[in-house]
Parts: sequence; structure tokens; C-alpha cells
Amino acid sequence: MNSRKPETLSDKIDRLIAAIERLAPAAPPRSDVEAADCFVWDAASRVLQPVERVNRVEIGLIRGVDRVRDILVDNTGRFAAGLPANNVLLWGARGMGKSSLVKAAHAAVNAAQPASALKLVEIHREDIDSLPGLLAILKASPHRFVLFCDDLSFDHDDTSYKSLKAALEGGVEGRPGNVIFYATSNRRHLLPRDMIDNERSTAINPSEAVEEKVSLSDRFGLWLGFHKCSQDDYLAMVDGYVGHYGLKIDADDLRAQALEWATTRGARSGRVAWQFVQDLAGRLGQRLDG
Repeated sequence: MNSRKPETLSDKIDRLIAAIERLAPAAPPRSDVEAADCFVWDAASRVLQPVERVNRVEIGLIRGVDRVRDILVDNTGRFAAGLPANNVLLWGARGMGKSSLVKAAHAAVNAAQPASALKLVEIHREDIDSLPGLLAILKASPHRFVLFCDDLSFDHDDTSYKSLKAALEGGVEGRPGNVIFYATSNRRHLLPRDMIDNERSTAINPSEAVEEKVSLSDRFGLWLGFHKCSQDDYLAMVDGYVGHYGLKIDADDLRAQALEWATTRGARSGRVAWQFVQDLAGRLGQRLDG
């Protein structure tokens, strides 16, 4: 004999609701901005991924760019303190410490202003279109954020730069007051020079055509230029790393090896200096953990 109670209308409604809930997509993960000081924006899952160990060097080890270093640290410090500050474009020669300086400036300001708890958020170039969603998360937080894009540039027929323009200044809401944008690029105008030249040569009104292309860089109040370093600057970078890590080597021998390394690479830069020091430390059997 079946003793099961007959299903009531309320039971049917409950089963229907449960079935609908199973069909609904899972709630998106929440970003915990308290989890760390640095994050990477995961556009696919629309969440901030905390970075436990940030790949950066101490700001004192970044040589040959003293003026732009001081400007960037000052701008970052003012922003962390709630004062007016500018978006920054760090442009110029490869390997001269543009991205390293952004990360080092963030750490230096947090060390000097511990109460500010300034956050650094990296967004990848290919995720620029997701900026509105990221800004919606950041503006709801009580913290202040340096939004950082490394190696930012745009190619022919790439229209995503318009999303960045709107996010920086031109949208209805504009940039949230607790967010500032830092970008590094090898290009001063973020777009290929031949692309700008073609617009100028084929347009009925060349100045108006070019203005649309170069106005993106105008959204950055500070343009900090990084140029190829001199031999003296290069050797100072090497000396700084060697002294910091306590590598034991004769000064004349160090100079000769460092110059030979730069010659074989065909370049002098902070990156080349660091690569030489890594090679030197390996040959000396010393770790670079300090």
C-alpha cells in the first residue's frame, strides 16, 4: 500500500523553483580587495586575482631614470593621499625599467604611507574591452587603486582604444575618483606611426583625422620618457645590483665583463644589466634571494 502523501500545490511550486535555480548560472565569484595589495584582473571570470609574491625590485636599484622616478613617486604619493594626480604614460626605450618603476613606486608609497593601503591592479592589453566591468568593481571599494597596463599599444583596425579613451576621461561617468591609470608603451602615441601618417595623407582634413588617433595619449596628464642609457648609467645599474646582492668580484673585471655583455647584446639598458647580473651570480654560485 502506498502511504506517500499527495503532492500539494505548494510542493509543486517548491520543486519548480528548485529546478529553475539549478538551471540558472552560478553567481559570479566576488573580488576580495582585502586579500592583497596587488591583483591581476581576470577578465574571463571577472574577478581580481590576488598576487601573493609581486615580481619587483627595490626602487633604489632602478638607475638612470632619477627624474622620471621622482615624478612618478610624487604623483603616486599624492594620489594615495587623496590629492589630485594624473594618469601616467611611461613610454620609450625597451628595457629601461618602465614597468619595474610602476611596481616599485607602488611599494615605495605604501611603505611611506602605510595607512593608505594603495592597491595595484594589472590589466592585460587584450582585456581592455572589459574595463567598464573592472571599474565598476573598483569604484565600489573604499580603497584607492593604481590600474596598470604593461606594454600598451594598438595596431591597425583595432578599435578597443576607444574603450580606453572613454574609461579614462571621456565617458558619462568618467574615471572613478579612487582609480588612476598607469600604462607603459614603446610608442608615445600608442598607435603605429605609419597608421597616423596614413590618416594624415589620405584625409580631406588631415588634422582632424590625426586628432582622433593621437587623442588617446592626451588622456594621460603625465608623459614620462625613457631613453637609451649611456655607458656610465649602464655600469651604475650593474654596480647597484652587484652591491645589493653582495657579489664578490674585482671592480675592473666587473666593468670589463659588463661591457662585453652589453656589446654582445647590442644594447645597454636596465634589463640588460639585470640579465648580466643574473649570469654573473650563476657563474659565481650565488643565489639572488636578498
